[in-house]
Amino acid sequence: MLTGRRPDTVRLYDFYSYWREFSGNFTTLPQYFKQHGYRTHSVGKVFHPGVSSNFTDDYPLSWSEPTYHPPTEQFTNSPVCIDPIDGQLRRNLLCAVVPEMQPLHTLPDMESTEEAKRFLRDYGNGPYFLAVGYHKPHIPFRIPVKYLNLHPQSKFSSVGSWDRPWGLPAVAWAPFLDVRERDDAHILNISFPYGRIPEDFQQRIRQHYYAAVTYVDELIGELLAEVDLARTIVMLTSDHGWSLGEHGEWAKYSNYDVAVRVPLVISTPTMNAPGSGSEEVKIENVVELLDIFPTVVDLAGLPPIPACHEKRPRKALSCVEGKSLVPLLLANGTANEDSSPEQWIAYSQYPRPEPYPSIVPSSDDPKLRFIRIMGYSLRTERFRYTAWISFNPKTFKRDWSTVHGEELYDHQIDANENLNLADRPQLDQIKNYLKRTLRAKFP
Repeated sequence: MLTGRRPDTVRLYDFYSYWREFSGNFTTLPQYFKQHGYRTHSVGKVFHPGVSSNFTDDYPLSWSEPTYHPPTEQFTNSPVCIDPIDGQLRRNLLCAVVPEMQPLHTLPDMESTEEAKRFLRDYGNGPYFLAVGYHKPHIPFRIPVKYLNLHPQSKFSSVGSWDRPWGLPAVAWAPFLDVRERDDAHILNISFPYGRIPEDFQQRIRQHYYAAVTYVDELIGELLAEVDLARTIVMLTSDHGWSLGEHGEWAKYSNYDVAVRVPLVISTPTMNAPGSGSEEVKIENVVELLDIFPTVVDLAGLPPIPACHEKRPRKALSCVEGKSLVPLLLANGTANEDSSPEQWIAYSQYPRPEPYPSIVPSSDDPKLRFIRIMGYSLRTERFRYTAWISFNPKTFKRDWSTVHGEELYDHQIDANENLNLADRPQLDQIKNYLKRTLRAKFP
């Protein structure tokens, strides 16, 4: 998202390589703004910390000053949750707390909000690019307990259990290992890989997730109150979704809509001006996170970042594989008649170490050296098609002659992607067309 490049270009399939050294010294979104005179500042989790951002969050190339990481971030995976059964401190998934009783008497996203507000008050004159990365609703759900009261467990009692989709290939299954290893989930002894979480715990996971969303939503509102919206572009989005029991999963490690579809909200002074006719528009077109880089650049009036193509290959330092959404915004979501159907397709991919769920190596987040299969997926307005094909982690070559599983979902009749239609002969023509489209994108 921050480079405007696909995973197969930056070759970041895990968190153990720095793209500038591993695949190419690609320009990032904040770097492009910095190069054009903006002061750029990062708060919280924007780049993934560690090796993948050179242990500096890509400072000083992307940022004008070192990234602010909230001091309480260090306790994210520590035993700081009071277990409701025995009162002991544990590493629980469900971790509603009193912030004042936590280490350093606060929580990471609260600290990030205060730092972002400080920046807005103190930055002075000149253009700025501020990125604020909130942790929640990422697991564990370490959130202020008061937000649970807004979402009582009884609200979720009628949801019930969802099963794996009919005809799901084993390679597509994500066994939610990171949830299983949390202390409160571990004692449930959920059978691997397809065991179902008890109904009561399911309800409480949903309750805590909704509470976490409300918590961070309130922090975002608190932050936006400090923003001069009359002269500031604001974009709200996320890097992935999360299954709350859909398909029997509790994870993000898949190509399902529920895992790869995210909010994308854009507020920009020129288009939101009174009388502009576009104060509030909902656009239904399928777009990609890769589109964010060129879109923000265009909205800010900077020189357009060129698209990567044959004359400007993906190895070029300054190009993107996404497209600007400004024409779509100006047209209020109405696609240009000249636009091709392929323009409104979103692609995603996810790796697997082997055709069946495994703990070692992890099916959910395998390290690069263990990856043997890549699930490539496309989403059109109506269909999702996914092919799990062989992949060589040393040469990065794809082998379309070895397909370990296929998925086809028709959103016109199955918006939740619960019925895999890949084996229906009546749909072979549609499936083969989508497969050819996917293969042309990832040859």
